[in-house]
Amino acid sequence: MIKTLPELFCRCCLVISFSLILSPFAKAQTDADALMIPKDYFCAAGMYTHSSWDHYWEGTFKRDNLNLGTVSSNTYSLGGNYGLSNRINLLFMVPYVTTHATAGTLRGEHNFQDLTASVKWMALKEEIGKGLFSFHAILSGTIPLSNYQADYLPLSIGLHSKNVALRGLLNYQVGRFFVAGAGQYIRRSNITIDRNSYYTTELHYTNEVQMPNLTNFLVSSGYRSLKFNAEAVLTKITTLGGFDIRKNDMPFPSNKMNSTLAGVILKYSLQSVSGLEFTAGGNYVLSGRNVGQTRTFYGGVYYVFSTKKQK
Repeated sequence: MIKTLPELFCRCCLVISFSLILSPFAKAQTDADALMIPKDYFCAAGMYTHSSWDHYWEGTFKRDNLNLGTVSSNTYSLGGNYGLSNRINLLFMVPYVTTHATAGTLRGEHNFQDLTASVKWMALKEEIGKGLFSFHAILSGTIPLSNYQADYLPLSIGLHSKNVALRGLLNYQVGRFFVAGAGQYIRRSNITIDRNSYYTTELHYTNEVQMPNLTNFLVSSGYRSLKFNAEAVLTKITTLGGFDIRKNDMPFPSNKMNSTLAGVILKYSLQSVSGLEFTAGGNYVLSGRNVGQTRTFYGGVYYVFSTKKQK
């Protein structure tokens, strides 16, 4: 007998946009959960994210800036998740980002940001004790979709680097409740900017900027059912290198940008329309270095359907 979508559990957990740096930009967190979409199913997703901050850390000094006021971003994302098999998912996400400052003379940017594509592999799934243990490996890559200006922080929509990321995710679920932990390493390419020299901790006579790599660790816990999911997440992002913003200066793409965020994710599956899901949530930067103390709220719609005729 062919299973219905509720029986298969509509496991399309796609794009969660986090504003992690002074210039809020979308960062796909699709690989931060242990859910998989079944073979030959596709999840189409649309999401809206709003982020804002009015205080930031200049190095370790927390301050505001009357020349900026409140800096905000709006991100409109479209994406998909295809079940190549029950253990391998293929994901992509395309965000369009706008930025704005309520004070000063700087104008915000608006353009397509970076295409993100991921391969998610459930390498292990075993019963241990009273629960189910799984391990996932996720390989992701991002490339810029437009010629936006990275050297325009804090109103740039992104950093314009090409990235490759590898994540390992552990998940243990007993009944409806679960705990999970993940670690990710992100390697970033160098970028070029529209000036022939710049100063970091020393003068560089070039338009090429060496971008430091990143690590990303998270722990999460929550409740999962066929109808409703609720999850709390704590994330720590660390830049492996970089330097602090100089006093009263603008931020620079290769700054050290560290942050610790707390967030919540809610998801509801509509029982009257098979495959239709709604998601909402938010996160808040608890502490940071050279980042804005960002408040982020988001909501989205997912629709899961079979790509093959069912007999």
